[in-house]
Amino acid sequence: QVRLVESGGGVVQAGTSLRLSCAASGRTFSSLEMAWFRQDSGKEREFVAAISWGSATTHYADSVKGRFTISRDNAENTLYLRMNNVKVEDTAAYYCAAAPRRAGPLRVGVSWYDFWGQGTQVTVSS
Repeated sequence: QVRLVESGGGVVQAGTSLRLSCAASGRTFSSLEMAWFRQDSGKEREFVAAISWGSATTHYADSVKGRFTISRDNAENTLYLRMNNVKVEDTAAYYCAAAPRRAGPLRVGVSWYDFWGQGTQVTVSS
């Protein structure tokens, strides 16, 4: 079992920056493929970014590419999401997700991830 706890959300103005963190416990962090998803009220949960176990590979949704950066610190068992130049449409609850690492490209579908945090709300005002 893996426990994930997100933090760093809040209310920010459009054009500013924010960094989300996700603290993991319960399994060797470097054995996990990690990702961020988000979900706005009334909408389906959508993929934001993913990172391989050793940080060699990352993948982003088109909507955040060039603005968001996913990273991880395996020594600290922590996943990050740096959000620059945030937009009103970035408003959502942000969730970190984990799955046992495996061969092949990074996964973008909700169903591929076995463990989820409770989420942290990000609200961007205009």
